[in-house]
Amino acid sequence: MHHKQDESVGQLIEEFLTARATRKPSPHTLEAYRRDLRAVAALVEGATPLPLDQVMISDLSPRVMRAAFARFAAPRAASSVHRAWSSWNSFFTFLVAEGVVAGNPMPAVGRPRAALPQPKPLRGEDTPEELLASVAREDGRQRDPWPERDVAVLALALCAGLRLSELLALRVSSLTGRAGERRVDVAGKGGRPRVVPVEPELDRVLAAYLDSRARRFGSRSVRPDSPLLVDRRGEPLRRGGLQYLVDSCYRRAGIGDRVPRGARLHALRHTFATRLAEDGASAAEIMRLLGHASLASSQTYIEVTAGQQRAAVRSNRTNRALAGLVPLSFDPAG
Repeated sequence: MHHKQDESVGQLIEEFLTARATRKPSPHTLEAYRRDLRAVAALVEGATPLPLDQVMISDLSPRVMRAAFARFAAPRAASSVHRAWSSWNSFFTFLVAEGVVAGNPMPAVGRPRAALPQPKPLRGEDTPEELLASVAREDGRQRDPWPERDVAVLALALCAGLRLSELLALRVSSLTGRAGERRVDVAGKGGRPRVVPVEPELDRVLAAYLDSRARRFGSRSVRPDSPLLVDRRGEPLRRGGLQYLVDSCYRRAGIGDRVPRGARLHALRHTFATRLAEDGASAAEIMRLLGHASLASSQTYIEVTAGQQRAAVRSNRTNRALAGLVPLSFDPAG
C-alpha cells in the first residue's frame, strides 16, 4: 500500500485530472469531472459540504460512498447521477492503478440507469424529400456547384443511416455486390462492421456521383482504395467539411428550422431509423441496420413512433365523436 492513502481527496482529484489532461479531452469534459468529483466528496460527512482537504481517501469506504451518493442524488436528475457515478468509477480506477487504494468501491454503489437519448429526426412529414429535391437542383449562387456529390452524401445518411465517422471512412470499394444486390460495407462504431443494403435508387445516385467525379478529376480519382467522399478539390472530405456541407444543404433547402438542435448530420440518420420504425421494422432489424450496440437504443425509435401514432389516432375527430355515444361508466374489460 502506498503512503498516498493519507492524502486528501482534493489533492488526488487534481492529480487525476492532470493525468486525464494528457488524453486531450475537451476543457468542458475536465470541468465536468472536477465538478462531479468535488460535489460528491463534499457530502461524505453529511448534507453540509466539507472542505476537500479534510476528506482523506482512506475514509471512502463503500458504505461512505453509498451514503454520499444518496445525498448527491436526492435533488438531481438520473442522468446527472449516472454521469457522476462514471466520473467516480474512472477516478477510483486511476487510484487503484496508482496503488493509492486497494480496490474500487463503486460497483457497490448503486447507480440509476441513464435515460437513452431520444431520437431527433428532421421535423415535417415531407422534409427529407424537399431537402433532396432542393439539393439536386443546380444553385446559381454557389461558387462551384456539385449537386451529384451533395445528394450522394445526404442519401447515404437518409437511406443507409450512416454516422458522420462512418461516412468519412467509406472507400470507393465499400460499395460491393452486383446490380440488384448492391450493399455498402460500413466500418461501424466500436469496431462493429455491418452491411447495409443499397436499393437501386441509392445505387443510381452513387453511380451518378462517381461518374461526375471522374469527369471532374479523371478516372484515376475513383480507384477502389480512394475515399468515397471528397471535397471540391478532390481531397478526402474531413469532419468539418462534411458538417459544413450538410449545413449548407439545409440552408439551400430553407429547412434550417426543422433540424433539431445539436443533431445536424445525425438528424438524417435518425430520420432513416424513425421511418424504418414507422414502416414496421422490428427493434432487431433497426439494431442491425444502424449498428447499435444494444437493442435498447433501437427500441426507442419504435416507442417514439408508437407514441406518435397513438397521438395521431387520439387527435382523430371521429374518435372524439365516439366519446358522446358510450357512457363513461361502461367498462370494456367487464
